[in-house]
Amino acid sequence: MFTRVRSAALSGVDSFPVSVEASLTSGLPSFSIVGLPAGAVREGRERVTAALASVEFPIPHRRVTINLAPADVPKTGSAFDLPIAIALLIVAGHLRAEEADGLVFVGELGLDGELRPVRGALSIANGCRGMQGLVLPSTNAREAAVAGAVEVIGASCLPEVIRHLTGSAPISPATVDGVALLGGGAGDAPDLADVRGQAHAKRALVVAAAGGHNLLLTGPPGAGKTMLARRLPGILPPLELQEAVEATKVHSVAGRLPPGEALVTRRPFRAPHHTISDAGLVGGGRVPRPGEVSLAHQGVLFLDELPEFRRNVLEALRQPLEDEAVTISRASQAVTYPCRFTLVAAMNPCPCGFRGDGSGRCSCTEATIRRYRNRVSGPLLDRIDLHVHIPAVPIEELHGGTTGMTSLESRAQVAGALRRQQQRGSRNGTALFNSRLGSREMRRWCLPGSEGRRLLRGAVRSLGLSARGHHRILRVGRTIADLCESERVGASHVAEAIQYRSPISPSPAGG
Repeated sequence: MFTRVRSAALSGVDSFPVSVEASLTSGLPSFSIVGLPAGAVREGRERVTAALASVEFPIPHRRVTINLAPADVPKTGSAFDLPIAIALLIVAGHLRAEEADGLVFVGELGLDGELRPVRGALSIANGCRGMQGLVLPSTNAREAAVAGAVEVIGASCLPEVIRHLTGSAPISPATVDGVALLGGGAGDAPDLADVRGQAHAKRALVVAAAGGHNLLLTGPPGAGKTMLARRLPGILPPLELQEAVEATKVHSVAGRLPPGEALVTRRPFRAPHHTISDAGLVGGGRVPRPGEVSLAHQGVLFLDELPEFRRNVLEALRQPLEDEAVTISRASQAVTYPCRFTLVAAMNPCPCGFRGDGSGRCSCTEATIRRYRNRVSGPLLDRIDLHVHIPAVPIEELHGGTTGMTSLESRAQVAGALRRQQQRGSRNGTALFNSRLGSREMRRWCLPGSEGRRLLRGAVRSLGLSARGHHRILRVGRTIADLCESERVGASHVAEAIQYRSPISPSPAGG
């Protein structure tokens, strides 16, 4: 006997259809799975056999062959357990083929028939448009329902699926209102008003949020670099539904979405340790998985102690910062993960951290400082729009200094600037935020008047800026103009933007 059941597999953050073909023939009892199955797929035969026996539908003692088509594409993960079990129930005569017609099945089986969650349910649901329904574990049902692409049937165990297919106990489709889940707001994100002093750094944080600009914070230990970085998500606008769906796809494919959760509802904030590998940062592995840059998609990637990261790890960031996507190529496949994030990096001005703080504690030599800074390459620094020095906070500021704007007030400023950017136009349906403006858009919206151009020419000569650095000043100037509600980029906007391209540490004072 032969039958075919529909399923799906992941490729990056997308899915593709897979046909699970089952054949039951005469011969010595055996159970084989073909179609380039990975280890977890091959081991599924043991899980399926035990699960079917536990629900009193044992596999007949005959030769069983399972083919996963297309057979020339690698199959990974445990999501094929359920479709294999359904196919075997059909060829064994326990179910009719028409009962599973038009349905897509994914799910991992426990030895007792329990259905366990799988990765990428949202991506799989998006790929099921036009099908009658998607049957999957109940813990994945809300996530899949967010797609709104297909009727989603969530079951907790194999017997529930069987009863639904036979009509003895139909399962109601899962429904989720994605917009209601987002809620709007930064939730319990730390407030910018908690940071005493540092008015210049707070302003830079608002500029970074308003234009999607990358930011480097340089200052002595304890000056507040990490505090500032952790408050950036709180001044970014809430996720829109499409942005939340994109972020959820990445987290689900990576297995980072908590069971039962339907959406990533807050902008991600990822802060990997400096011992991370290049595969951990940009993605990779024998079976490719998303890295931290993709897990930070639509959010913030914070790299603390930037020079402590290995050089090859930091250099791997250069292409994702430009392309906003990472393609991981292997001999058998190539997958692409999105990575549109705001980079915030922090570092000390020297190895001991106290250069230029006026205390005289720094004993680092010029050669030592040069080696320390050279751990971060010029091309990577050139891709960071805002370079901000964070001085130590005086004790008077800690005890009674002004708090400045709250995150809520700063977020209102940022939202106004982003609205102006969205009104100017879009590319391929995506709003043209200032950090992503191309040459044509820059000539149209970013060029300053004669006084601004004079300032810019002087900055290029004195700071030795590259063409990329020149363009980034123009983009930052456009963002500052948007924050000031100005239609044109003025000389004052250019002057402020130039401040953010200054050297990464102050001149020595007392050491």
